[in-house]
Amino acid sequence: MTSPTIASPGEAEAGATGAERARGPRRGAGGGPGRLRLALSTHWYAWAMIAPVVLVITAIIGWPLVRGVYLSLTDADEANVERTIGVNSIPATYEFIGLDNYVDILGDDAFWDRLGWTVVWTVACVAITFAIGLTLANMLNRQFRGRTAYRMALILPWAIPAFVSVFAWRMLYNERNGLLNSLLEGRGIDGIAWLSDPTWAKAAVIAVNVWLGVPFMLIAMLGALQSIPAEQYEAAEMDGASAWQRFRFITLPGVRSVSMTVVLLSTIWTFNMFPVIFLLTRGGPAGSTDILVTEAFRLAFTASPRDFANSAAWGVLILLLLVLFAISYRRALRKQGEVW
Repeated sequence: MTSPTIASPGEAEAGATGAERARGPRRGAGGGPGRLRLALSTHWYAWAMIAPVVLVITAIIGWPLVRGVYLSLTDADEANVERTIGVNSIPATYEFIGLDNYVDILGDDAFWDRLGWTVVWTVACVAITFAIGLTLANMLNRQFRGRTAYRMALILPWAIPAFVSVFAWRMLYNERNGLLNSLLEGRGIDGIAWLSDPTWAKAAVIAVNVWLGVPFMLIAMLGALQSIPAEQYEAAEMDGASAWQRFRFITLPGVRSVSMTVVLLSTIWTFNMFPVIFLLTRGGPAGSTDILVTEAFRLAFTASPRDFANSAAWGVLILLLLVLFAISYRRALRKQGEVW
């Protein structure tokens, strides 16, 4: 009787490959419409759930963005846009002028002054907020009596509406009756022109924005710290590592991924932080605290005549700057081995 022949691994693999070739390509393999149909049929529920969100975002962001880009290429202002007076409707008479608005803005020293202060404002607010948030998170990550009460107190500024907080700070900064100047004068120190002096006004808006931003940074950093295994600190302490060494070689690497994300978000939010500047100083004194977004608002709503085209051009430039920053930031993260 003949014994059965056992195929070698190589022969078996060759046979399997030949069988696959005989059957032809698998359904949906290689991309194309077949792959798309397979994805839709497999994940139809997920597509159905995100479809309303996509439609809403397209309606409230996509159309205004396209409209803004178009207006930035025209000479639209208060005098030539379509408007209705009583029962009469006056048609729009603005014209397409191409990139003239962008050329004028980039050639204006006011744009570069606003951009310089916006960068300083953003870097200062994000750096101070991150440093304070990480420090407080380290303190609150330890076991001590009353920790919950301290956490609630430090998160409270985030629960208060921003405009309420800004108005409260505006009263504190009042030069005649404000609490800050009252405390200084009580110690024999002359009161400070918090919102009338350009230098002090810049320091004042940075302080308010930091106060508003610390709770978010605190929560994010506290969550990142609690994800670091306690065994790492115990092992480092047993090996004789100092507190600074534990912070440098365990804490900082442990919170790096979260830090990268919150710094990016905080940068974008601060770059466009309209309420603090507008409600506290309205860009004053003499425009010294105006950032790019408040200048775009001024052109569209408070200038005379209102310049919609230039305001839209400022908005497009702000968007381009943030997109360039996000792309550069993403590349830097990839070089450091962070996935984003």
